[in-house]
Amino acid sequence: MRASSAASQAVPGVSSATLYGSVRVVTTSLSTIGRSVLLIRAVAMSIVRGIVKRNFAVGEAVTQAVALLRVTSIPALLVAVPFGAVVSVQVGALVDQVGANSLVGAASGLGIIRQGAPLATGVLIGGVCASAIAADLGSRAIREELDAMRVMGVDPIARLVAPRLLALVLIAPMLLIAIVAVAMLIALTVSVAKFGVSAGGFWSSFGAFSSPADLLFAVAKAESGALIVGIVAGLRGLEARGGPRGVADAVNSSVVLSILLIFLSTLALTQVETMFFPSRVA
Repeated sequence: MRASSAASQAVPGVSSATLYGSVRVVTTSLSTIGRSVLLIRAVAMSIVRGIVKRNFAVGEAVTQAVALLRVTSIPALLVAVPFGAVVSVQVGALVDQVGANSLVGAASGLGIIRQGAPLATGVLIGGVCASAIAADLGSRAIREELDAMRVMGVDPIARLVAPRLLALVLIAPMLLIAIVAVAMLIALTVSVAKFGVSAGGFWSSFGAFSSPADLLFAVAKAESGALIVGIVAGLRGLEARGGPRGVADAVNSSVVLSILLIFLSTLALTQVETMFFPSRVA
């Protein structure tokens, strides 16, 4: 009580309850960051140890990759169709006003590869995959399966979390390429039909202004999103408590945190790309 009174007197106009709540939020956030770092370390050591000893759960990783790819492939294609159309219409209308229709392919393609496709991939992974992984691990946690695995000498991180993270890393480039391909085809179709751009001119413009660095950074953004989802969903799933409601809370927090961190990581990588590999269209 004396500490709370001293704290409230030290900051005029702020109640002790407000100060306590703020301190609690900060300490909880720092604790979560610390546990995430420890999980990253444990997952990395599990992967290295499994490769060295040749006992990594490759079958589990492949099974999870196939399952996650099955539930994300159709949504990825459906997202790419309107996305490619919107980008093409917006960019085409802008360049048509300045009489630069020859740059429709370059502007549309770079917008899709540099920003749209990585973000769409991250949102899909953060929404679908994060919820699936958190729900699976969370249900195992509340049924005490993880405790039973530890009693039997099986590490849940090496057996469950690491294969799922590797599965995300494997499917992220596949989803990215699928979204890029479909979005580019839709952008080409809209550009030819609405703005009178020839197919050859579209691809020629795109090839003249794009570079391999654009695709490499797009893959890096997708892979960073996969790593974020694997760690966040894994941590929330392992720490799920309180029955079905705890699993629901773990799924909800996994999706929200994953998408937020994916946007931040994409923004950071975009800044690095802009600094060292600026777009030649500009």
